Amino acid sequence: MQSWPARDGILRSDDLGKKWVDSSRGLGIRYVRWLATHPQVPGLVFAGTEPAGIYISSDDGVSWDERPEVFELRERGGWSLPYSPAAGCVRGFAFHGQRVYGAAEVGGVLRSTDGGKGWEMANGISSGWQGRVNTDVHSIEVHLSSPELVYAPTGGGFYRSWDGGESWEQRYSCYCRAAWVDSDDPEHLILGPADHVDRGGRIEESLDGGQGWQAARGGLETPWPRHMVERFYQIDDQLLAVLSNGELLACALNKLSWEKIQAGSGEVRAVTWIME
Repeated sequence: MQSWPARDGILRSDDLGKKWVDSSRGLGIRYVRWLATHPQVPGLVFAGTEPAGIYISSDDGVSWDERPEVFELRERGGWSLPYSPAAGCVRGFAFHGQRVYGAAEVGGVLRSTDGGKGWEMANGISSGWQGRVNTDVHSIEVHLSSPELVYAPTGGGFYRSWDGGESWEQRYSCYCRAAWVDSDDPEHLILGPADHVDRGGRIEESLDGGQGWQAARGGLETPWPRHMVERFYQIDDQLLAVLSNGELLACALNKLSWEKIQAGSGEVRAVTWIME
């Protein structure tokens, strides 16, 4: 099964993309910003929408159930988007067993401790901004070693939490949308920082959990004046970077020397790996 998000629902294919059918039963919001399958639970699929909402499917995306508490959190928090009249959006998920995290722009970090059935905010301590995450969350990562070790690229910097989102520490003051975390070493990070929205984009690496950063621009001329990294994807020992201008880059993780992949005539917005 493959599913594809769209502005008007979800398309589904059961033959590796030869034929596609609408698969939006139960989807109350049809503009889907992100789809993700749970890596440890067969058939469990998550959809993040604009306006911000989370829908869950337990039958491989045939039908969907809404999580009403997310809509309540959205309304209570006054979530918004700078580029749209919609009340925020959910644009990423991260999984560690029963622990699931969601990235809400502009809303904060969502957290579930029961496999996605119930959701709460995980923005950090409530007294002042010390220990809190910037609420303009663009993506979310959790390390394989612990469901408590979470990373959040945001519009106000790159953040890290050691306690499942109860408190946060900023590890880079920048605008960022994408981070890669080494599954073998939680201190080894690759980030796509920028000076502002699509301005001064670049790729940097940290070997000490974000305390220090160095350029990882092998094969690139950075900073890019008008684009930045949108997403990172790891496929075996290769790392892919989708850029906001639609370009796709690839490198070997042991070299970090980037090459542009020609992906036809269109712009790349997301990638996935299909195993037959």
